Amino acid sequence: MSCDFLKLANAGIQGLMPYQPGKPVEEVARELNLDPDSIVKLASNENPHGPGQQALNAIQRELTELARYPDGSGYRLKAALAQKLGLSPRQITLGNGSNDLLDLVGRCWLAPGRNAVYSEYAFAVYPITTQAAGAAHKVVPARDWGHDLNAMAQAIDENTGVVFIANPNNPTGTWLSEKQLREFMAQVPEQVLVVLDEAYFEYVEESVYPDGVALLQDYPNLLVCRTFSKAYGLASLRVGYSLSSVGIAETLNRVRQPFNVNSLALEAALAALGDEAYLQQSVITNKAGMLQLETAFRELGLNYIPSVGNFICVDVGDAEAVNQALLKEGVIVRPLRPYRMNNHLRISIGLPEENQRFIDALKKVL
Repeated sequence: MSCDFLKLANAGIQGLMPYQPGKPVEEVARELNLDPDSIVKLASNENPHGPGQQALNAIQRELTELARYPDGSGYRLKAALAQKLGLSPRQITLGNGSNDLLDLVGRCWLAPGRNAVYSEYAFAVYPITTQAAGAAHKVVPARDWGHDLNAMAQAIDENTGVVFIANPNNPTGTWLSEKQLREFMAQVPEQVLVVLDEAYFEYVEESVYPDGVALLQDYPNLLVCRTFSKAYGLASLRVGYSLSSVGIAETLNRVRQPFNVNSLALEAALAALGDEAYLQQSVITNKAGMLQLETAFRELGLNYIPSVGNFICVDVGDAEAVNQALLKEGVIVRPLRPYRMNNHLRISIGLPEENQRFIDALKKVL
């Protein structure tokens, strides 16, 4: 007699579906009998340059220490971040990617009887974090594909524990100004934690785009999440960090797993943080690639959502059918059915030749 362990799981977890990441190159090559070297992956918002040389050198130096546990406090990385950002190391919490920190937030401040507020078309991890904690969802309809902050403020009630805001938003690429965020924060009760997810912060060049760090001193209930996975090119190593008041950070550390960031990730992130030339080149490549794709979409008469991240969403009609056709051409992008955006594909910005491969394939399959 077998036991149904799903039925024994927490009620919130029973209703969850596993997160579906972008298809890896090896899977597409195997399923469609394609040469892996001929496939272009523009599905997961990765840095097309790969890791920087300084990060690779740091990893190489650390390899002889793999038998040792990592520094559980991440002292050197936190010290470097604190110096760069003008904060105390006690305000910084390290995570196994920023997703780890989102999960820690849910474990600390969400529970049955509580709720989380977030926007329609927001990052898929927010509902996972909320539901896994047994909390209720308050999903606020989007405005122009982005956050309607006035409606989100009105959705907060006495049971709200957390509000999740992505700026820029994934998957739509929309963004909020500092004025909008300050007006929103002024409406949020002090006991409600606001998570400002800035995973794509380094790519944004808009003059009125806010730096979450500058807001921390005015709003003790604000937590800012960032990552080394995108602009710093370290997605595989999984290292992110949050910035907050000391009290919030100390609460997170009560549930943070020991050694949640490995030694290679700590050393690579420390090196990447100081590699300004690599970061600047990543931003330049992204800006040029965004223009390349926007120009192609206009020429094809396709509507797209203006984006300030390292990705862009385009309306192609039957996105699932177009996605399958692109896969056969050896191009991996991201259909957005899980976000109920059935007509849209999300395309990560690649190198110029990768972007052109996608454009040529799209022209062929449409």
